Amino acid sequence: MVITHHGGQCFKVTFGDLTLVFDPISKGATLPAVRFGADIALVSRNHPDMNGIAEVTYGEKEPFVIRGPGEYEKEGVAVQGFPSKSEYALTKGETEAINTIYSVKLEGMTLVHLGALSSPSLPPEAKESIDEIDVLFVPVGGDGVLSASEASKLATILEPRIIIPMHWSGMGQEKALDNFIKEEGGEVEKTDKLTLKKKDVADKDGDIIVLTV
Repeated sequence: MVITHHGGQCFKVTFGDLTLVFDPISKGATLPAVRFGADIALVSRNHPDMNGIAEVTYGEKEPFVIRGPGEYEKEGVAVQGFPSKSEYALTKGETEAINTIYSVKLEGMTLVHLGALSSPSLPPEAKESIDEIDVLFVPVGGDGVLSASEASKLATILEPRIIIPMHWSGMGQEKALDNFIKEEGGEVEKTDKLTLKKKDVADKDGDIIVLTV
Protein backbone atom coordinates (compact mmCIF):
# COMPACT_ATOMS: atom_id res chain seq x y z
CA MET A 1 0.00 0.00 0.00
CA VAL A 2 1.00 3.61 -0.52
CA ILE A 3 -0.08 6.32 1.95
CA THR A 4 0.00 10.04 1.12
CA HIS A 5 -1.04 13.05 3.20
CA HIS A 6 -3.30 15.74 1.77
CA GLY A 7 -3.42 18.09 4.75
CA GLY A 8 -5.23 18.09 8.06
CA GLN A 9 -6.57 14.60 8.71
CA CYS A 10 -6.84 13.58 5.07
CA PHE A 11 -4.83 10.54 3.96
CA LYS A 12 -5.11 8.64 0.71
CA VAL A 13 -4.30 4.93 0.83
CA THR A 14 -3.85 3.13 -2.48
CA PHE A 15 -3.48 -0.64 -2.82
CA GLY A 16 -3.78 -2.44 -6.11
CA ASP A 17 -6.46 -0.71 -8.16
CA LEU A 18 -8.32 0.57 -5.09
CA THR A 19 -8.13 3.91 -3.32
CA LEU A 20 -9.31 4.56 0.23
CA VAL A 21 -9.43 8.01 1.79
CA PHE A 22 -9.73 9.14 5.40
CA ASP A 23 -11.41 12.51 6.08
CA PRO A 24 -11.41 14.08 2.59
CA ILE A 25 -11.35 17.87 2.66
CA SER A 26 -14.43 19.61 1.27
CA LYS A 27 -14.89 22.92 -0.49
CA GLY A 28 -15.30 25.77 1.97
CA ALA A 29 -13.05 24.06 4.51
CA THR A 30 -10.14 25.45 6.51
CA LEU A 31 -7.77 23.78 4.03
CA PRO A 32 -7.75 23.54 0.24
CA ALA A 33 -10.20 20.92 -1.02
CA VAL A 34 -8.89 17.64 -2.38
CA ARG A 35 -9.70 16.41 -5.86
CA PHE A 36 -9.23 12.77 -6.73
CA GLY A 37 -11.32 9.63 -7.07
CA ALA A 38 -11.75 7.15 -4.22
CA ASP A 39 -13.39 3.74 -3.94
CA ILE A 40 -13.90 3.93 -0.16
CA ALA A 41 -14.26 7.15 1.85
CA LEU A 42 -14.34 7.36 5.65
CA VAL A 43 -15.58 10.44 7.50
CA SER A 44 -14.75 10.79 11.19
CA ARG A 45 -16.40 14.16 11.89
CA ASN A 46 -19.21 15.87 10.01
CA HIS A 47 -17.34 19.06 9.19
CA PRO A 48 -16.07 20.48 5.86
CA ASP A 49 -12.48 19.80 6.95
CA MET A 50 -13.31 16.09 6.96
CA ASN A 51 -16.47 15.30 4.96
CA GLY A 52 -15.61 16.11 1.33
CA ILE A 53 -17.34 13.18 -0.33
CA ALA A 54 -18.14 15.21 -3.46
CA GLU A 55 -14.45 15.99 -3.85
CA VAL A 56 -13.48 12.30 -4.02
CA THR A 57 -16.33 11.40 -6.39
CA TYR A 58 -14.29 11.93 -9.50
CA GLY A 59 -13.95 10.41 -12.94
CA GLU A 60 -15.32 6.87 -12.89
CA LYS A 61 -15.00 6.53 -9.13
CA GLU A 62 -17.94 6.96 -6.77
CA PRO A 63 -16.90 5.98 -3.24
CA PHE A 64 -18.54 3.62 -0.82
CA VAL A 65 -19.07 6.09 2.02
CA ILE A 66 -18.70 5.31 5.73
CA ARG A 67 -19.85 8.10 8.01
CA GLY A 68 -20.03 6.59 11.47
CA PRO A 69 -19.88 3.64 13.86
CA GLY A 70 -20.56 0.08 12.71
CA GLU A 71 -18.99 -2.80 10.82
CA TYR A 72 -18.46 -2.63 7.09
CA GLU A 73 -16.79 -4.62 4.34
CA LYS A 74 -16.08 -3.55 0.79
CA GLU A 75 -13.71 -4.93 -1.83
CA GLY A 76 -11.98 -7.11 0.75
CA VAL A 77 -11.46 -4.20 3.15
CA ALA A 78 -12.90 -4.67 6.65
CA VAL A 79 -13.80 -1.54 8.60
CA GLN A 80 -14.96 -1.03 12.17
CA GLY A 81 -16.13 2.38 13.37
CA PHE A 82 -16.32 3.28 17.05
CA PRO A 83 -18.17 6.29 18.51
CA SER A 84 -16.11 8.82 20.43
CA LYS A 85 -16.06 12.54 21.16
CA SER A 86 -14.54 15.60 19.56
CA GLU A 87 -14.41 19.24 20.56
CA TYR A 88 -13.11 20.40 17.20
CA ALA A 89 -14.89 23.32 15.49
CA LEU A 90 -17.95 23.28 17.71
CA THR A 91 -20.87 25.52 16.85
CA LYS A 92 -22.38 27.93 19.35
CA GLY A 93 -24.02 26.05 22.20
CA GLU A 94 -22.26 22.74 21.48
CA THR A 95 -20.03 21.21 24.14
CA GLU A 96 -18.94 18.19 22.09
CA ALA A 97 -19.49 16.51 18.74
CA ILE A 98 -19.57 12.93 17.50
CA ASN A 99 -16.28 11.56 16.23
CA THR A 100 -15.70 8.11 14.75
CA ILE A 101 -12.52 6.12 15.29
CA TYR A 102 -11.85 3.74 12.40
CA SER A 103 -9.99 0.44 12.42
CA VAL A 104 -9.29 -0.74 8.87
CA LYS A 105 -7.88 -4.12 7.91
CA LEU A 106 -6.33 -4.47 4.48
CA GLU A 107 -3.39 -6.31 2.95
CA GLY A 108 -2.80 -8.12 6.25
CA MET A 109 -2.33 -4.87 8.18
CA THR A 110 -4.44 -2.87 10.63
CA LEU A 111 -4.72 0.89 10.24
CA VAL A 112 -6.36 2.93 13.00
CA HIS A 113 -7.43 6.53 12.30
CA LEU A 114 -8.49 8.37 15.45
CA GLY A 115 -10.23 11.21 13.63
CA ALA A 116 -10.72 14.48 15.50
CA LEU A 117 -10.55 12.73 18.86
CA SER A 118 -10.50 14.99 21.93
CA SER A 119 -10.60 12.37 24.70
CA PRO A 120 -7.17 11.12 25.84
CA SER A 121 -8.50 7.57 26.17
CA LEU A 122 -10.35 5.22 23.83
CA PRO A 123 -13.99 4.30 24.48
CA PRO A 124 -14.44 0.79 25.97
CA GLU A 125 -15.79 -0.75 22.75
CA ALA A 126 -12.71 0.39 20.82
CA LYS A 127 -10.35 -0.83 23.54
CA GLU A 128 -11.91 -4.29 23.41
CA SER A 129 -11.91 -4.59 19.63
CA ILE A 130 -8.65 -2.96 18.56
CA ASP A 131 -5.68 -5.22 19.11
CA GLU A 132 -2.36 -4.97 17.32
CA ILE A 133 -2.04 -1.72 15.35
CA ASP A 134 0.33 -1.50 12.42
CA VAL A 135 -0.30 2.16 11.56
CA LEU A 136 -1.85 4.72 13.92
CA PHE A 137 -3.01 8.10 12.62
CA VAL A 138 -3.18 10.36 15.69
CA PRO A 139 -4.25 14.03 15.93
CA VAL A 140 -1.65 16.16 17.72
CA GLY A 141 -2.84 19.72 17.16
CA GLY A 142 -4.82 20.56 20.29
CA ASP A 143 -7.54 23.16 19.69
CA GLY A 144 -10.41 20.68 20.04
CA VAL A 145 -8.43 17.49 19.41
CA LEU A 146 -5.68 15.74 21.37
CA SER A 147 -2.76 17.92 22.41
CA ALA A 148 0.79 16.84 21.61
CA SER A 149 1.21 15.52 25.15
CA GLU A 150 -2.12 13.66 25.17
CA ALA A 151 -1.42 12.18 21.74
CA SER A 152 1.98 10.94 22.88
CA LYS A 153 0.54 9.27 25.98
CA LEU A 154 -2.27 7.57 24.03
CA ALA A 155 0.15 6.36 21.35
CA THR A 156 2.33 4.84 24.09
CA ILE A 157 -0.67 2.96 25.48
CA LEU A 158 -1.80 1.68 22.07
CA GLU A 159 1.71 0.49 21.09
CA PRO A 160 1.40 0.82 17.30
CA ARG A 161 4.26 -0.22 15.07
CA ILE A 162 4.10 3.07 13.13
CA ILE A 163 2.74 6.44 14.31
CA ILE A 164 1.65 9.04 11.75
CA PRO A 165 0.80 12.41 13.35
CA MET A 166 -2.02 14.44 11.80
CA HIS A 167 -4.04 17.63 12.40
CA TRP A 168 -0.91 19.76 12.33
CA SER A 169 -0.76 20.81 8.68
CA GLY A 170 -2.90 23.90 8.09
CA MET A 171 -4.78 23.44 11.37
CA GLY A 172 -4.08 22.94 15.05
CA GLN A 173 -1.87 24.91 17.39
CA GLU A 174 1.41 26.44 16.31
CA LYS A 175 4.38 24.05 16.53
CA ALA A 176 2.05 21.15 17.45
CA LEU A 177 4.08 18.71 15.34
CA ASP A 178 7.38 19.88 16.84
CA ASN A 179 5.92 19.50 20.33
CA PHE A 180 4.69 15.99 19.58
CA ILE A 181 8.07 14.92 18.20
CA LYS A 182 9.73 16.36 21.32
CA GLU A 183 7.32 14.38 23.53
CA GLU A 184 8.25 11.23 21.61
CA GLY A 185 11.98 11.71 22.03
CA GLY A 186 12.89 13.62 18.87
CA GLU A 187 13.49 10.78 16.41
CA VAL A 188 11.37 10.98 13.30
CA GLU A 189 11.37 10.03 9.63
CA LYS A 190 9.92 12.46 7.09
CA THR A 191 8.73 11.45 3.64
CA ASP A 192 6.22 12.58 1.03
CA LYS A 193 4.75 9.09 0.65
CA LEU A 194 4.92 5.88 2.63
CA THR A 195 5.06 2.55 0.81
CA LEU A 196 4.34 -0.40 3.12
CA LYS A 197 4.11 -4.15 2.98
CA LYS A 198 3.34 -6.40 5.93
CA LYS A 199 6.98 -7.45 6.20
CA ASP A 200 8.03 -3.80 6.42
CA VAL A 201 6.19 -3.17 9.68
CA ALA A 202 7.27 -6.34 11.52
CA ASP A 203 10.40 -4.75 12.99
CA LYS A 204 8.85 -1.35 13.73
CA ASP A 205 8.16 -0.34 17.31
CA GLY A 206 6.42 3.02 17.68
CA ASP A 207 8.37 4.57 14.80
CA ILE A 208 7.17 8.10 13.99
CA ILE A 209 6.78 8.86 10.30
CA VAL A 210 5.74 12.38 9.28
CA LEU A 211 4.06 12.47 5.90
CA THR A 212 4.71 15.88 4.40
CA VAL A 213 2.06 17.63 2.35
